[in-house]
Amino acid sequence: MANWNDPQPRSGFGASPSLGGRTASRAGYDAGLRRHMLSIYNYMASGVLLSGIVALLFVMSGAAAAVFVTPLRWVVALAPLGFVFAMSFGINRMKTSTVQLLFWGFAIAMGLSLSSLLLVYTGPSIAATFFATAGAFAGLSLFGYTTKKDLSGFGTFLIMGVVGLLIAMLVNMFFPMPALAMAISVLGVLIFAGLTAYDTQRLKNEYYVLAGTEYAGKAVVMGALSLYLDFINMFQFLLSFMGDRR
Repeated sequence: MANWNDPQPRSGFGASPSLGGRTASRAGYDAGLRRHMLSIYNYMASGVLLSGIVALLFVMSGAAAAVFVTPLRWVVALAPLGFVFAMSFGINRMKTSTVQLLFWGFAIAMGLSLSSLLLVYTGPSIAATFFATAGAFAGLSLFGYTTKKDLSGFGTFLIMGVVGLLIAMLVNMFFPMPALAMAISVLGVLIFAGLTAYDTQRLKNEYYVLAGTEYAGKAVVMGALSLYLDFINMFQFLLSFMGDRR
């Protein structure tokens, strides 16, 4: 990766050599950053699209309705978590191609899991919620990418919020309360909205460290996974109070 503070003189005509070198280096860095982030967004969007197609085909085949009335529904529901753990804990030992393969496997498993939403909510309400989530995600990610404010301080707070959210969901599972369910949905949307902006800035800042290293390719896939999870979780929590049940 280019060194912006390289003191060695560079040849040039009509301009300061060292300044010209830093300008060229900065331009190369900015172009590389744009390619890096675009690759993350492409992977993330492709993963969401693949999940949507798998969910639709699973429901249309009739298999979803058959599976979700049997104990196999727990296997389908928890399978994406297995992929996330495998990628997160095995990332240093895996090749980039293996991480990519696991990401597509995760997207397929997530599609099977999300098919249950098509059985519970109406198609128009799912579509409306999806486009609302997409618009919010785009705005929040753009904010995270362009803001000069350091969002790193919010990271710990947001992760703690996710842990608290999981605990509240477990409590509501055993002791259902409508008010708690609504609070979980609202807080879920807010937490993952914050994580969208935070993760975007984090991924942008990581490029400076990872550019040109062997981990760069893996970082693209793991970045796509982070943004995918932010998007899907925000969508599901938003759907819980925007969606019309069948």
